[in-house]
Amino acid sequence: MLNTSVAIRDIAKKLLDEKRVDLIIGFEKGSVPLRSTPCFVRSTSEADRLIWNVNCENNLAKYLPKTKERVAIVAKGCDVRSIIGLIKENQVTREQVFIIGIPCKGMIDRRKIEAKLDGKEIIEAEEKDDTIILTGNNLREIIKKEEFLHNSCKTCTHRNPVIYDVLIGDKVVEDQAVDEYREVKEFEAQSHDERWRSFSDEVSKCIRCYACRNACPFCYCQECFVDSSQPQWIGKTTNLSDTAIFHIVRAFHIAGRCVDCGSCDRACPMGIDLRRLTKKMEMDVKDLFHYEAGISLEDMPPLATFNPDDPQEFMMV
Repeated sequence: MLNTSVAIRDIAKKLLDEKRVDLIIGFEKGSVPLRSTPCFVRSTSEADRLIWNVNCENNLAKYLPKTKERVAIVAKGCDVRSIIGLIKENQVTREQVFIIGIPCKGMIDRRKIEAKLDGKEIIEAEEKDDTIILTGNNLREIIKKEEFLHNSCKTCTHRNPVIYDVLIGDKVVEDQAVDEYREVKEFEAQSHDERWRSFSDEVSKCIRCYACRNACPFCYCQECFVDSSQPQWIGKTTNLSDTAIFHIVRAFHIAGRCVDCGSCDRACPMGIDLRRLTKKMEMDVKDLFHYEAGISLEDMPPLATFNPDDPQEFMMV
């Protein structure tokens, strides 16, 4: 990972020196262990802040919509797929974005690690090969990265950037045989009442902080439907009726666009299983329209085009 960090810094300095970009968007060390935070670099003197490790979980494509600058962005597989989607939605042009692609083996979920440690405080975390060494007061624990990956990383089938201007490191093996929709199928196998009860239990936790919306690269509307007052589509309360409508409509809004980066899941302070809805929409779009978001710059999103042969079973006569 150190070599990757050094390579990112070298590329950033070269791009800024040659004035090929105005801004580098990457990661820097967080203020506490197991944290990396988005970093914005505009000069070569700042480039040494840039790092890469298993805590670089944010989808940096979030910062691209409406930008007018020439940007270089450090991007793993899901980030690149989001960038492709934003290019197709005219939020940024391909010429504006220099993609520093990085093959990804998955990002760790610190909540899973914290649950294992049962309240013990981590003072330092050192990444070594496929393990992380955690130390603190009365604490020394060596954990395997693969056992603490985010759920979205466990089922990822596009770990390598689809497009890039420069690739750092070797491409990783992608498990195309993984059943990424297993949990969705298990949910669908339940009865109608069981599904509704399960869904209601999840969204009833919602405090309407909108962290999920704010973390999503595709929630860039100037005014979100939940903030509209003329007309007012839904109430501002945390009643089940209002929270359910918010999550259902948001899921429909990103249908055919979501790349399952897991940003919404990670941002939620209440631990709501937001991927249950988004993954369901992703599976339906793939089954009905044979489309995966962020795979190609040429393919038109199914909800942005019309084909007379599109399935229409949902239409009521």
